[in-house]
This record gives sequence, C-alpha cells and structure tokens, in this order.
Amino acid sequence: MKIMRRLLVASTVALSTVGLVAPAADAAVDPVLSAPYLYQWESPPNPVSVMQATGVKSFTLAFVLSNGNCNPQWDGQRSLTGADITRVNQIRAAGGDALPSIGGWSGNKLGSTCSSATALAGAYQKVINAGQFKAIDLDIENTDEFQNATVQDRILGAVKIIKQNNPGVRVVITIPTEVSGPETWGQRLIQRSKDLGANVDVWTLMPFDFSSGGDMPGKTKSAVTGLKNKLKSVFGLADDAAWRKSGLSSMNGHTDNAGEVVSVNDYRAIRDWARTVHLARLSFWALNRDCDGCAGVSQGQYEFTKITANYTG
Repeated sequence: MKIMRRLLVASTVALSTVGLVAPAADAAVDPVLSAPYLYQWESPPNPVSVMQATGVKSFTLAFVLSNGNCNPQWDGQRSLTGADITRVNQIRAAGGDALPSIGGWSGNKLGSTCSSATALAGAYQKVINAGQFKAIDLDIENTDEFQNATVQDRILGAVKIIKQNNPGVRVVITIPTEVSGPETWGQRLIQRSKDLGANVDVWTLMPFDFSSGGDMPGKTKSAVTGLKNKLKSVFGLADDAAWRKSGLSSMNGHTDNAGEVVSVNDYRAIRDWARTVHLARLSFWALNRDCDGCAGVSQGQYEFTKITANYTG
C-alpha cells in the first residue's frame, strides 16, 4: 500500500464595553472542528491576519517531532515554549484557538523513539502543558509508526494515560486511507484502541493520494463512510454517533499524486456533504498553500480556509 504523504511545498477585539466583563477569548472555540493545518517553516502566513480575512477560528499547528530522543520539539528543533507558543497565544488573544499536530510524514517520530507508553505519554504531556492545549492531533502516517504493531500499541497506551490524567483534553488520530476506508493497519489501530481502552475522541482520514485523479468528493465520501462503518462495528455505535467520531483532512489543489486534484468546488462539495452527516472534524493540508497558484489551481486568496471556516459540524 502506498502511504499518503503531506506535500511539503509552500509557494506560502478587545471588548471595551463599559460594565461588561470580557469572556475568555477562546471560551467558545472548538479547536478540533474546523482547523486547517498551518506549518511553521518557509515564512508561514500570520494566523491572526488569516482569521481576520476568513473567519476561521482554529488552526492545526504542524508538526511536533522527536529531537532525536523521547523529547518533543516543534519540527524536532524548536523549544516547545518559544515562538510557536507565542503564536498560539496571539491566536487566542484574537478569539481563536489551536491544537498541535504530533507526527506527520517526515522527521523523527515520538511514537517510534520513546521506549514505552509511559515515556510517550510523558512526551505528549509536555506538549499539552507547553500550550495548555485542549486537544492534540496524532498524525500517524509514517511507516515507522503506522505500519508497526508495537508502536501502534505504544501510541494507544500513551493515549489511555493522557486521557486518564487530562480528562478534558481531546485526542484526534489522523491516518491514511484507501477509497473504501481505512486499510489493514488503520483497521487494526481502531480495533486495538477498543481492546486497550484508549479513548480516542475523533478518528480522521486523509482522503487523497488515491490515484491519478477522478471524483475526489465521491472518493472522500466513500473513504469516510468506510471509517464510519468501522467505528460503528468496533464500538457498537449508532450511525449518527459513529459519524460524530469521524473526520477528514483533505489536501487543497494538486496532491502528491500526479493528476489528482482537489479543486475549490470539490472541497466545497466535501464540506457540504460533511455537514449532512455532522463530522467531528474538517481540515486540509495546508493553509500555507491556500493562495492562487500555490497548490497548482486557480483560486481566490484563502478560499479553502474560508470554506473550512464555514463548517459548523
């Protein structure tokens, strides 16, 4: 099976009413629901400016990696409490929120570097504490983590510990997929989460890198429906409950596969379908590519982000 890869290409109020107490800036923001990926290299756009231009309220910040041992850093090289957290605080001050994405395709992975579930949970905890995050995204797509039973179980064991120690923190797991839904390793991960008692809040598929093209809204719907059916079967859920544990993270414009394109109209159709089943998460890779010609398609500035911002579950 071809593992899906992220395309690492960048072409790139305060309340003043007298007598009222300002609520916490991020009190009403769901960091998981509609949060495009924003990576931090190659002059990323200013998220506050993007919020003002699009109405989006949350971002998935990529990526937290191992620095060579069981120690998390942004991109495996920047302090957890440096400029990246300053950016998170700026987002929150503007009325939004963010969640960190741990993993991705490239770089050293914490899941395969940490020696035990306890050690891995400790690494995840450092990330949560650094940003006081209310949710984390575990992007499990590299073969070192995804196609390895021992590492899968280690990750799920760490999730169980994190959920026990942080009852209010939500965990998203993001994985590759086939058109029919999660492939063998994805199905194993879901089943083992039940076996091990790891309470994953949202399962998200990356429905792209299927082929040389075709009906991307149709293929996305097929993949996520397969996910819903797997969750329904494993956890004994009703359809509605299974949909509400499912999510998707698309890829704007040209994907990693030659000829495969998610156009603006495709993504709008995907969003409109997601509304009908009330998916728990809608995202895409990546905001940095969301400009005219940056992802190989003609579009308005931040058009995919605007579509995401209008998703309310």
